[in-house]
Amino acid sequence: MKLPSHLSSTIGKVWQKLDPFSLQVRLTVGIAAVAATGLSSVAVWTSWRMQQILVNSQKQNIQYLADRFPRDVEIYSDMVPVETGMQKAIDNLTTGNTLLWVRRPDGSIAAQSAVLKINNDSHLLTSQMQLIPTLYQMNGRYWVACGNTLQVKGKMLGKVYIAKDITSEQIMFLSLIRTLGIASLLSILGITIASTIYIQRSLQPLRRISQLTKTISAEDLGQARIHLDNAPSEVKELAQTFDKMLRRLFEAWEQQRQFVSNVSHELRTPLTIVSGYLQSTLRRGSNLTPIQQEALGIATAETDRTIQLLQDLLDLARADNGRIHFNLEPLLLNELLTEVVEMAVRYTNRTITVEETIDLIKIKADRDRLKQVLLNLIDNAVKYSESDQPVTLKVDRQDEQVKIEVCDQGRGIPLSQQARIFERFYRGDENRSRSTGGTGLGLSIVKTLVEGMGGQVTVRSQLGQGSVFTVILPAVVQ
Repeated sequence: MKLPSHLSSTIGKVWQKLDPFSLQVRLTVGIAAVAATGLSSVAVWTSWRMQQILVNSQKQNIQYLADRFPRDVEIYSDMVPVETGMQKAIDNLTTGNTLLWVRRPDGSIAAQSAVLKINNDSHLLTSQMQLIPTLYQMNGRYWVACGNTLQVKGKMLGKVYIAKDITSEQIMFLSLIRTLGIASLLSILGITIASTIYIQRSLQPLRRISQLTKTISAEDLGQARIHLDNAPSEVKELAQTFDKMLRRLFEAWEQQRQFVSNVSHELRTPLTIVSGYLQSTLRRGSNLTPIQQEALGIATAETDRTIQLLQDLLDLARADNGRIHFNLEPLLLNELLTEVVEMAVRYTNRTITVEETIDLIKIKADRDRLKQVLLNLIDNAVKYSESDQPVTLKVDRQDEQVKIEVCDQGRGIPLSQQARIFERFYRGDENRSRSTGGTGLGLSIVKTLVEGMGGQVTVRSQLGQGSVFTVILPAVVQ
């Protein structure tokens, strides 16, 4: 039978969401297995016991008839001929479903029940009968039968056979077994459903903890708390442990940010003085040897690089502490892009072009921060592309947003790294980054500044074909 399409789709979705290794599934399967084992054991034992009671009672009745028949024949034979006495004893002991017959030693019938007709069943029963009452199944019917020698007054008269048809009782018993089996299955199903609902509700506090912890970021550590109502004591204890852990993480995070901010601030001033002295020495170093001039040049470059690193760390520390200020105002993006490109061309000596529409585009942003974002992205594109490859800026307005793209034709970024390039100090190729002077903070600062202005920044890239960094900012509705 084919299930309806909507039902199949629903079952498929549930199955896909079902985690076979989850605590809920394990507990449900365990309870269902225990219930099935217990109920099945009870049902099997009950069936076996009922069968024993039913068959044993019939066997006792047959055994009673087998023990009584020779005595009755002996009593009747005192008054009438033996064969007549056997028939009278048979008529007295048998009923409609109890059969009794006597075979002479030559195999002929000496006496039999009035309702008995020697047929195939009786022949089969005669050939298989044992001395003790036994259950037989013949042609779909059930019999309890036994056979024994018939000896009266020391004379062997043949063999007596007694059989009772218990088909109706057996059918009733089998029907009862089926009913018991169905009831057991329904009970197992009911227990499974009830336990599933109960376990699901019992695990709700754990799911709540999981949902809360997923939404906690570094900025939320100070205010993040897990509050659970009507949860078990063990789960409440777990929630309290999480709260303590979050407080410790917040304290450690605050100490780290304060340390970075203090170190950056304290080191920037002396390094700036060192850089000034180095540059002054280079300008006046006409009497220096080429090796000394090269060494001073390297020291100056590394000092400037360290100063820039400290400035980036200070910017990030201010952003983390919420002390970075954004002066959001309407800006004419066309003029700003022209100014940024001119600055970048003088600084990098590379071909940088702008593809923009003829329409004037206004955005709401911080002018200085946006210039910093674009210069960082252009600098990143220049560092990771060849000197003969151009860098292109594209501008497009879409409804209430403006999209700025910085495109290069460099080596590209592997897909596995694209989700992490905005992380602090993350550099996909350590050797290449060192050779280009990167600190691993430029893109992190870009992300922080863009999000501070109410926008977002994304990247798409293919190896060997270059990268496209996209900045999306709100447009000014005219």
